[in-house]
Amino acid sequence: MKFVDEASVHIIAGKGGDGSASFRREKYIQYGGPDGGDGGNGGSVYLEGDSGLNTLVDFRHRRMYKAENGVRGKGQERYGKRGEDITIRVPLGTVVADALSEVALGDVTAHGQQLLVARGGRGGLGNVHFKSSTNRAPRKFTPGEAGEDIQLQLELKVLADVGLLGFPNAGKSTLISAVSAARPKVADYPFTTLYPNLGVVRIGVDSSFVIADVPGLIEGAAAGAGLGVQFLKHLQRTRLLLHLVDIAPLDGMLPEDAIGKLEQELINFDHSLGDKPRWLVFTKTDILEQAEAEGIAGRVVKGLNWEAPWFMISSVTRSGTDELMQSVWRALDEMTGMEAAQQKVWQLEPGDST
Repeated sequence: MKFVDEASVHIIAGKGGDGSASFRREKYIQYGGPDGGDGGNGGSVYLEGDSGLNTLVDFRHRRMYKAENGVRGKGQERYGKRGEDITIRVPLGTVVADALSEVALGDVTAHGQQLLVARGGRGGLGNVHFKSSTNRAPRKFTPGEAGEDIQLQLELKVLADVGLLGFPNAGKSTLISAVSAARPKVADYPFTTLYPNLGVVRIGVDSSFVIADVPGLIEGAAAGAGLGVQFLKHLQRTRLLLHLVDIAPLDGMLPEDAIGKLEQELINFDHSLGDKPRWLVFTKTDILEQAEAEGIAGRVVKGLNWEAPWFMISSVTRSGTDELMQSVWRALDEMTGMEAAQQKVWQLEPGDST
């Protein structure tokens, strides 16, 4: 299926049904009075998160959704039927905004989560509501209100715990295929990854985390060069970045230069990406002698004054991959504990020290 992470869609909620101006007409009842019922409310439109979806491609084929109108009220104080709501399924991680004002309306991040994006119009009032001691035969009624009409901009940002970051051919796709069941395209030429791939890494029986492989970046990506700029946003939701660096690249670029250039691209795109926890992972160590690989890695780490964790792996031989994934899991578990503790602090009432 084609990966689509942006879409524009026109949403129209249902119009409310008009109220009724009717009078009771029965044999032997001379002055029946008004009995016009209210119109039904128009249907509303909701977006609902669906974990089974991973792309917005459906919105390329259908660009307008309209909910059902409410039914007009009738005599004998019969109320019109309410218009049916419609629910539109979207992948988790969908950011919703008003396309005209660019105001964010919400973020769908959980399976089954619903977001109201267009409210149906209220049904009109029947003439029974306008009866009074001085107006016993009102002919007044109100029309139903129009439903909300909005142009939505949908943007998908994949949900993953860990994001793989690196230049083309750094070994991102090979790593994700080695540690998960994901099977992205792997080849010996740049830009084999054309869209994000998600893989689930299982640690033991009940523990797992999601890892995302995005297309390789090149220098100038934040300004629009290459493919990566289209997918840098997918790294914004991750909790930890693994910066993959080819320990002996064929193009001759020094690993420390590659690290510095890519770090700058992150900051240029979104400064918060530069502040995310980022670990250094030297890849393809199987092509060098162990001592040589360790020498290069040590020189780079020392030259950069790298303080975060760093690893040496070979996804082909699986050397170092288990240690890396175990370390990632422990770090994520620690982050979860810290986030839970912080949340508890926020929920304390002022003056509550418990």
